[in-house]
Amino acid sequence: TGDGFTGDTISTFRERTRANVKIEDGCNRFCSYCIIPYARGRVRSKPLEEIKKEAAALAENGYTEIVLVGINLSSYGTDCSLSLCDAVAAVCEIDAIKRVRLGSLEPDHMTKEMVAGLKTQPKLCPQFHISLQSGCTETLRRMNRHYTADEYEEICNLLRSSFEECTITTDIMVGFAGETEEEFEASLRFAEKIGFEKVHVFPYSQRKGTRAAEFPNQLEKAVKEERAHRMIELTNRIRADYLKSQIGKTVEVLAETKDENGVCTGYTANYTPVKILSGAECGEYYKIKITAADDDSCEGKMI
Repeated sequence: TGDGFTGDTISTFRERTRANVKIEDGCNRFCSYCIIPYARGRVRSKPLEEIKKEAAALAENGYTEIVLVGINLSSYGTDCSLSLCDAVAAVCEIDAIKRVRLGSLEPDHMTKEMVAGLKTQPKLCPQFHISLQSGCTETLRRMNRHYTADEYEEICNLLRSSFEECTITTDIMVGFAGETEEEFEASLRFAEKIGFEKVHVFPYSQRKGTRAAEFPNQLEKAVKEERAHRMIELTNRIRADYLKSQIGKTVEVLAETKDENGVCTGYTANYTPVKILSGAECGEYYKIKITAADDDSCEGKMI
């Protein structure tokens, strides 16, 4: 249709227990390393009635968890006097939907008003993927990100104080053009300070057509790979500590996959992966007591 949406209602996702609903396309941010605003155009929001219709069709096909996604999801509604809270509310109104989850969010849209609005929806999962990119304010400026490290920290504190059992996940880019060792170490310290429950770490790569591709002081591949290794090592340790901290808790898990040994793996509302040792079937919710954890997931027994 030219607006980034097909116009068709998606009602099935093969071999999955939760479904994505794309509610937004395009981006107005113009980060210096990103080609998306040029390739995908400006923010365009799917009408609320279309969102609700698509989610209702998925619910009729047995899906009880909906993930709202978009190129710049948190900018939903900025082109039509709505907000992400409106989209979340529309899906939460569907009785058969038990969980609503959000895709990747941009920090500068996560205002106090936005968080307060999201907090009113009990079906909203308390897991927030807030894109960081760097924990160093100087690096963020060169990236043309629209927040400082301190402002990002305030958002994390607000979310954790607003949502019980809140988890915060993120993306961190290392080796951006001009990133000094001191800037990288500042980013390392910031990641440790926030204590993300999970981090996707990746080295910067030049994209033709972006401003950053022409920046001076591009780093060598070996330097970027070494920094990625250090960041991954740190954030994996933090995640392992978090998973071990869940031992003894009773949680609700939506079973999603089953292996050849009959062990189902699913996720809690805050996206903690849990292996259910026996007796579970995919697509069902179970009360599970977590009995053990490793670096990747927890495991537990049905109550």
